[in-house]
Amino acid sequence: QVQLVESGGGLVQAGGSLRLSCAASGRTFSTYGMGWFRQAPGKEREFVAAVTKSGGSTYYVNSVKGRFTISRDNAKNMVYLQMNSLKPEDTAVYYCAAASDPNWLIMTDYGMNYWGKGTLVTVSS
Repeated sequence: QVQLVESGGGLVQAGGSLRLSCAASGRTFSTYGMGWFRQAPGKEREFVAAVTKSGGSTYYVNSVKGRFTISRDNAKNMVYLQMNSLKPEDTAVYYCAAASDPNWLIMTDYGMNYWGKGTLVTVSS
């Protein structure tokens, strides 16, 4: 069982930066693939970024490539999402998720077993 708690959301002007953090409970954090997803008002939840168990590989949705960076610190049970050059269309609730399913499909929510409650990011124009 993993509990995930996101933090770092807030209001920022377009072009600004935010760093989201996700704190995970449990001793087996390094065995989980981790991801960030977001849901904008009136839209479906979408994949944003993912990182493999070791942190060796990362994946991004095209719309954030070059602007967002996902990273993890297995010693601290933390996952981060550094968001730069933010745009109004990045406004959403951002969720951290963990995958223990060996059939986890990277860049999807298939296999994501655990979810945080989300943190709101608002980008003003």
